Amino acid sequence: MESGNERSLRIDSNVERGRAVRITVDGEAIPAYEGESVAAAMLASGRRVFRHAEHDGPRGVFCGMGICNECMVTVAEVGHVRACIATVRDGMRVSTQ
Repeated sequence: MESGNERSLRIDSNVERGRAVRITVDGEAIPAYEGESVAAAMLASGRRVFRHAEHDGPRGVFCGMGICNECMVTVAEVGHVRACIATVRDGMRVSTQ
């Protein structure tokens, strides 16, 4: 399983964001912004693997619009949440599947 890194992958210039918040992914606190998706926060922190398919290996964001089911995560103990369309909330707990 991949984890975040120290360097953010966010675009920093000419971007307006919501209020800075923190979410926890697999026990690691990562920065996020109100209004962005869980997938955006995870990708910006360097995470690429969101789940593992039984026979096909690691999965992450594919369509980015909630159609393909590749980015499923668990949010606050609710499984099968599409990270690409779930909006972050301060203190949110996310687990990769």
